[in-house]
Amino acid sequence: MNNEVLDPRLMTKIVSSYVRHHTVAANQISELITSVHQALGQLGQPVQTQEVLAPAVSVRRSVHHDYVVCLDCGYRGKTLRRHIGIRHGLTRDDYLKRWGLKSDHPLTAPAYSERRSTMAKALGLGRKSKAAVISAATAAVSVSKDASSKSGERVARRRSTRSVSKSADGGGRAPSPKKARPRSRVAP
Repeated sequence: MNNEVLDPRLMTKIVSSYVRHHTVAANQISELITSVHQALGQLGQPVQTQEVLAPAVSVRRSVHHDYVVCLDCGYRGKTLRRHIGIRHGLTRDDYLKRWGLKSDHPLTAPAYSERRSTMAKALGLGRKSKAAVISAATAAVSVSKDASSKSGERVARRRSTRSVSKSADGGGRAPSPKKARPRSRVAP
């Protein structure tokens, strides 16, 4: 029904009858009128039933050591992330919310996760490179030097080879090439 067709006297009659038989607070009357108006406006339209969700398997049985089971359709696989995205159009968070699961509920089989972890460790993933370890060690040494200099100890500094050569050459000038003198042979 359209709003134009609604009879305000009919709405008033329904609300007054309800108030006569039920206790309603003064601030709830406007909500009651609005809900009756919406209900009368939806008369004659098809009823929209809400989808009742029933999982394909119980949540408890959805995670096995070698596979996980989709609660929507019963699909068994090593991972569910791609399946629920393509088949059901859901993200991980939407899927977990839909079924009332905790955020740490696994969507990957535990055996598959272990196998991938072992393979990654064998390839050296997750470890710092040697250069990063060396730079971290030098940073730690410099921090300890700063701490020791603050405590009153004097740290002897080492000159770089460049600064040593500059002082030996006389102030940073490039050395001039020496001419080779011909050797004279003296007869015995």
